[in-house]
Amino acid sequence: MKSGFLDKLIERLGRVGPEDVQNYLLRLAQEKGLIETVFNSIQEGIIVTDGKARITYVNNAACELFGFEADKSIGKRLDERVRGLDWDALSRSEGALSRDMEIFYPANKFINFYIVPLMMERRSDGDTSHAEPVGHAIILRDITESRRTAEKTIESERLNALTLLAAGVAHEIGNPLNSLHIHLQLMQRKVRKLDANVRDELQESIDIARSEISRLDSIVSQFLKAIRPSRPQLHPENVNAIVEEAVRFFAPEIEDRDIVVEQELHSGLPPLELDRDQVKQAFYNVIKNSFEAMKRRGILRIRTDMDARHVLVSFTDTGGGMSAESLSRVFEPYYTTKTTGSGLGLLIVRRIVREHGGELAIESSEGKGLTLTLRFPYLDKRVRMLEAGNSAPAPSSEI
Repeated sequence: MKSGFLDKLIERLGRVGPEDVQNYLLRLAQEKGLIETVFNSIQEGIIVTDGKARITYVNNAACELFGFEADKSIGKRLDERVRGLDWDALSRSEGALSRDMEIFYPANKFINFYIVPLMMERRSDGDTSHAEPVGHAIILRDITESRRTAEKTIESERLNALTLLAAGVAHEIGNPLNSLHIHLQLMQRKVRKLDANVRDELQESIDIARSEISRLDSIVSQFLKAIRPSRPQLHPENVNAIVEEAVRFFAPEIEDRDIVVEQELHSGLPPLELDRDQVKQAFYNVIKNSFEAMKRRGILRIRTDMDARHVLVSFTDTGGGMSAESLSRVFEPYYTTKTTGSGLGLLIVRRIVREHGGELAIESSEGKGLTLTLRFPYLDKRVRMLEAGNSAPAPSSEI
């Protein structure tokens, strides 16, 4: 706003009557209400701050993105309301600045943070004017969908590279294993011709070597089975029965670690079209991760439930949880916070769930445990009836 306009306005104030002032105020109130209505109806978040980073306006979309109330935020510093925001770096630029950022509360989203300084012209002595910053206008755009689409593409490329690497490694390991197996057979034939005492001793060593070769061959096969994409063989299955079977598998470890497993299984779940072995493998990986996170004497809560479109299986442990940085990298191949982990467990779980048309979500904060929820869709539900007169399509957030 130019200072010359204010000077002319002040000159005219003496000639303005009470009715005119009232009309001006009413018009201003109406225009302010119209602008707020427009700002609250758009999907992008809008925040306006003064020169000291204090919030002077915030619309509904911004409140939803950051999880705070407008009335309680006016007059507060933005970096106090949004913890982790590097306001100094964002506001230092003299022009517009665009940055992408990830937020974790109230929901994990990616947003584009576009900030523009607000300038006002002021007239100084000598009738010269200069622009002076009086605050900032911020536009927030939700880019979660496009960001996750890009991440899926990158993940697919990584998995393809990983599969090729795994196949190459398995081939290189498989050839020496076959050679060892053949040589053990030759040794077996020669051992039969030896003295009984020497034969028994060598036979024991041969049996141990064969056992270890079989174990290595099994490890390679399981590794390839876990990494290489395979089409699920779908059959109607009771997801509660698969959960119970997975828990029974870990019964010795549960007793050894003194862990309590609490199961809250919804009795009215419909049968789902699942590949039993693949889903069981996913449950194994999740339960094993929870046990390793809790060490000893922890509590694992397994809960099944359903909503209008999905069956949900959630695993909540009392371990150490994950930091925000680890949470953002949890699906990267070979990334792990454990000293002996492979970094492939959750990657495999997500691949299995996605091949069943589902998705999984992780909620965690450092020191407060972790909840992992697997969502499987009803494959027998093709349509959803809308209420009479509702012709507008409902927005969908499913991936």
